[in-house]
Amino acid sequence: MNNIVLLAAEEDINPLVPKTYDIVWSAIVFIVIAFVFAKYVVPRLMKVLNERTEKIEGGIAKAEAVQAEAQATLQQYQEQLAEARLEAARIREEARTQGASILAAMRADAQAEADRIVAAGHSQLEAQRQQIVTELRSELGRTAVDLAEKIIGQSVADEAKQSASIDRFLQELDANAGIGVGR
Repeated sequence: MNNIVLLAAEEDINPLVPKTYDIVWSAIVFIVIAFVFAKYVVPRLMKVLNERTEKIEGGIAKAEAVQAEAQATLQQYQEQLAEARLEAARIREEARTQGASILAAMRADAQAEADRIVAAGHSQLEAQRQQIVTELRSELGRTAVDLAEKIIGQSVADEAKQSASIDRFLQELDANAGIGVGR
């Protein structure tokens, strides 16, 4: 390496500065390569970049369109959901109203049935009471006739007399019962 430095010092040449023919040929090669690049490579590169830009912009536009459509669909879904909730609330309210009216009707029917049963029971009790009163009057009449026969010592065979006696006895009994009830 010392030899190269000595040779360069003798010729007074700067080793960092190239020779003129190297500069000219390097410039010619550079210009040819730059021309080829400018003529063929750069347009293709720009074409590819433009295509990519268009695809990216198209993708962004599609994404925005899809997002807008999704937003519209979401809004429509929310509106339908709100309508469905209102409809469900209305149906529930109708069901409550119908349930209340059905319950009221059932209560009225049950009350009417209970009143009918009570009335039938009262009429049956009244009929039984009348039957018992009739039976008691008849029995009481027979007992009175038997007692009268024992007291008189003879038979009271006359039906008309027997019936009149029984009726008179019962009227006196009713009159005494009416006085006792009034107290």
